[in-house]
Amino acid sequence: MADDTQRPIVIKRIKKKAGGHHGGAWKIAYADFVTAMMAFFLLMWLLGSTTKGDLQGIADYFQTPLKVSFFGGSGSGDSSSPIMAGGRDLTRSDDLQMRRGEMPEHKRKPNLKEAKIEVTRHDMARLKALKTRLNEVITATPILRQYKNQLLIDIINEGLRIQIVDEQNRPMFDLGSAQLKPYAREILLALCEPLNAVPNGLTLTGHTDAKPYGSGDRGYSNWELSADRANASRRVLIEGGIENGKIKRVVGMASVVLFDPADAHSPSNRRIAIIVLTAQAEESMTGSGGTVNIGKGNAPSRSDLNAAIR
Repeated sequence: MADDTQRPIVIKRIKKKAGGHHGGAWKIAYADFVTAMMAFFLLMWLLGSTTKGDLQGIADYFQTPLKVSFFGGSGSGDSSSPIMAGGRDLTRSDDLQMRRGEMPEHKRKPNLKEAKIEVTRHDMARLKALKTRLNEVITATPILRQYKNQLLIDIINEGLRIQIVDEQNRPMFDLGSAQLKPYAREILLALCEPLNAVPNGLTLTGHTDAKPYGSGDRGYSNWELSADRANASRRVLIEGGIENGKIKRVVGMASVVLFDPADAHSPSNRRIAIIVLTAQAEESMTGSGGTVNIGKGNAPSRSDLNAAIR
């Protein structure tokens, strides 16, 4: 037997293959990572572009997905699934939401009739507050308190009317003239502050008695005189600080609308009327070319004077 030294020596050489960077397994991991990131950013984009109402509906669904199924009612799955789930129906039409009271405030269609009623209600409340304020000013101001019986304040369809009427021995203007008496100027100036406190527009109307001028209506007549007196009152109001643009119309009515129809020559027929317009009256005057009704139906009788002042 040969000894161990005679055995042949066998050398095994193992050839290692590179394997292409771990056999390409990293590509699968990277692809999964990119897919997850794409899904994440897509989710972020969807959440950012979804309306608040839709997000609330989704949140309601995931919070109580089977609540409606167990307890009944409508849910987001009503329109397409026999199994009702939680949350509001995201496909429900705006009209149906409005009928059920679920329409958001900013999506509701404005009701023009209700809006006009609301504007009128606010207007009348403002004018009543102004009437109260004017009565307080008359009581607190010596010059106005002295001539309280010549001031008539009432509310008509067109707004709040303030009339300053003549008395036998206390006219507002010189006879046959548009020159204001000093105390008449003081009355008008005292009215400026409360009239400026409201945003409503104003109209001024001049009225005379029925005594004609010697030249009749062919020359300078009661028409020109009443218009000149109204315009003189306007200048005093502007001097007293009435804001530009508040005065919408200055009119002379001569003796067409009498304060005392029973006596066309009564001094009370000579007066200046200031109307604080409602929004509707101002719109009909300046917006659509309409006119404010200052006809006979708006002229109060002598018996209304003291009651209106109170």
